[in-house]
Amino acid sequence: MTQRHTTLGRFPTTRLRRNRRTGWSRRLVAETRLSVDDLIWPVFVQEGRGTRTPVASMPGVDRLSIDLLVEAAKEARDLGIPALAIFPETDPKAKTPDAREAYNPGNLVCRAVSAVKNAVPDLGVMTDVALDPFNSDGHDGIVRDGYVQNDETLDALIKQAVVQTEAGADIQAPSDMMDGRIGAIRRALDDKGHVHQQIMSYAAKYASALYNPFRDAIGSSGALQTLNSVRDKKTYQMDVANSDEALREVGFDIEEGADMVMVKPGLPYLDVVRRVKDRFGVPTYAYQVSGEYAMLRGAADRGWLDWNKVLLETLLSFRRAGCDGILTYGAVDAARLLTAKR
Repeated sequence: MTQRHTTLGRFPTTRLRRNRRTGWSRRLVAETRLSVDDLIWPVFVQEGRGTRTPVASMPGVDRLSIDLLVEAAKEARDLGIPALAIFPETDPKAKTPDAREAYNPGNLVCRAVSAVKNAVPDLGVMTDVALDPFNSDGHDGIVRDGYVQNDETLDALIKQAVVQTEAGADIQAPSDMMDGRIGAIRRALDDKGHVHQQIMSYAAKYASALYNPFRDAIGSSGALQTLNSVRDKKTYQMDVANSDEALREVGFDIEEGADMVMVKPGLPYLDVVRRVKDRFGVPTYAYQVSGEYAMLRGAADRGWLDWNKVLLETLLSFRRAGCDGILTYGAVDAARLLTAKR
């Protein structure tokens, strides 16, 4: 192992500000880089044609019909963004307690994936593997007797991952936090011949209060059923107090076949990102979630923050903590800013 010099400089011989004095010097000594290659853009799709619906709790974010989503995908490709993550607003009439619409090959997600891949084949497409957009209870799994059932949910998740893959999705991203789902999905995909299909596991997904705007966007907030007298997902998502447990979750998912892992949310959990990256050294991602985005964008819209500056600063902090990439609703804005810097 290379030994670092531990002798400390002393003022005035050593002046740390020398390296900060000019822009070219700051670039030379920068320890962390942020590029368009580090971005994944989460997008929301809705039924209809030529329709765009603003998400009130996420300023600047719209739900898009499939035709407009295709145009957005082309813009992402042209900006150099590597991948989209597609999330649906499902018609409430299609939602059922068993969430069977999740594995309907003709559902909104599958149609959107096929349209994007046909139009922009060189853009990566990631799809969520979880039941909350399709579940009339609003939960990520199937509810029986006031509890989200783990093993019954796995059967639905497997079928969901298969139909999304067959629609053309490149990365399956299980976000449900059921035990054993990565191994179950990996085996099912391999059995179907999809051995090259990537899995990005939401390995350490916390029961955070920062998800509400996302639930507004996919239409699940009103459906979320009260379990154990609490309107939350604490029986399957992680306790916000725990980080040792996150390492166990990540370790299990890697053993079961995850190609990449994710920590969610982002900024409040950068300590977890650092621990995961240091322990496992696998491709590690974080999600700058809807609540994080809404706070920054809402403050910027009121003139309290400079949106461009806080966006790039926060994304760079993800990279500094060890992220190989970031899911952010600000991906297009960030890509434009980074491209303009070249």
